[in-house]
This record gives sequence, structure tokens and C-alpha cells, in this order.
Amino acid sequence: MTKVSGYKHSDGITYALGATVVMEYLNHAEDMVEAVILHPDFKSEETIMKIHAICDGRIPVTTEEKPFNILSKKDNCFVIAAVRKETQKIEPGNHMVLVCPSNAGNLGTIMRSCLGFGVRNIAIIPPAVDNYDPKVIRASMGAAASVRVEIFDKFEDYAAEFPENNLYPFMLDGSSILQETKISAPYSLIMGNEATGLPASFAGIGSPIRIEHSDSIDSLNITIAASIGLYEAAKTN
Repeated sequence: MTKVSGYKHSDGITYALGATVVMEYLNHAEDMVEAVILHPDFKSEETIMKIHAICDGRIPVTTEEKPFNILSKKDNCFVIAAVRKETQKIEPGNHMVLVCPSNAGNLGTIMRSCLGFGVRNIAIIPPAVDNYDPKVIRASMGAAASVRVEIFDKFEDYAAEFPENNLYPFMLDGSSILQETKISAPYSLIMGNEATGLPASFAGIGSPIRIEHSDSIDSLNITIAASIGLYEAAKTN
């Protein structure tokens, strides 16, 4: 039997919920997977065979129901992986910088968009949602297994470590329009909190930009804004 309790931020283990998410970890971050748990009602023989082939006796695979009652209330979750949390360092290159992100679903979705547009390094400035929260991992659809996330105490610490990066704060009153701006690599796309955006002090950092849209709305959801920013950056690099 696998010992499982509800997730806590202080734990050294987090959980990937769902077959698709678990397979992403097994395929891209196998060394972080401590155990795989199958639900007794899981009937996908093909996926079960793939899991056993990858784990190959090195990663324990059990079949039991209790962990699902503790960790997942969704009827469509039939596979769980216990994943070891690791302190990560981002690498030089293009970055997504998230200042005080507070929503687990949004953070996971941004991870997925970052991976989709080839930005595998994400800097987070706290206070912030726990990037290892199972809700973040599930919302990322497993992209969390393939991106690097580093937490910096403050933005100045991040900027000092990567002085070569061109900084692009996304602000409602940014002086340049994104659609008319050439994003130069290596770049840092800087996004603020979902509710409050970036502090006004970011207007004096790098090249503040805004996403032009109609006046029918006051702003875009942060996941949409991040995806648009990533798309525009990818077009010019």
C-alpha cells in the first residue's frame, strides 16, 4: 500500500493526477517519479502496459482505491503519480516572469502555453501560488514536467541574475503596442497578478508594452495575455 495524505506545501512530494499528466512525468521527468498508483477501475490496458514498461520495477506501481478518495474527487482520474519536489534553477535564454501569480489554474495553463511556444524557463516572484500544487500540475496537462521554475525573492534579484535579457513588462498603459513591437531575444515577458496587474514601478523597467484590444473589455485574462505575448515573441525569434 502506498502511504498518501492530502497535499501540503511543506511536503517533499506532490501528485500528478490523471493518466495524461502521469505519462508526461514518466516520459519527461521519470527521475522525479517516486511511485505510480492505478485505480482498480482503470481499464486502459495499453496505458497500463506503457506505465509498467517505463517503471520496469524501478518505480513502484500499485493498484488501490484509497489514494484516489484522498487526492482526487473527479470520477475520471484513474492514475496518480507521487512526484518528488525539486528546487530548480532556470537557464539563460527566453523567460516568462510571473509577478505574484495567485491562481493555480492560471499558472498551470501558462506553463502549458510556455512549453508550446518553446519558453521552458519561468521565474516567479512571490507571494505566489505553490507551483507544485497538484492543481497547478493538472492544469498544465503535464507541461510542469518539462518546464523549469525558479522562485526569486524579488524582481531585482531576477534582473541581476539575467542582465542580458530584454525586459518587456505587460501593462494596461504600456507605452508600446505589442502587435507593433519586435521582441528581441533573449527576452523576459513579465506578467502581473491576475487581479492587480504589475505595480506601477514596472513602467520604468525595460520596454513596457500593452496588448491592443477593443474598449468593450477592460483587460484580458492573464492566461490569454501570456499566450498572446508568447505567440508574438515566437513570430520574431
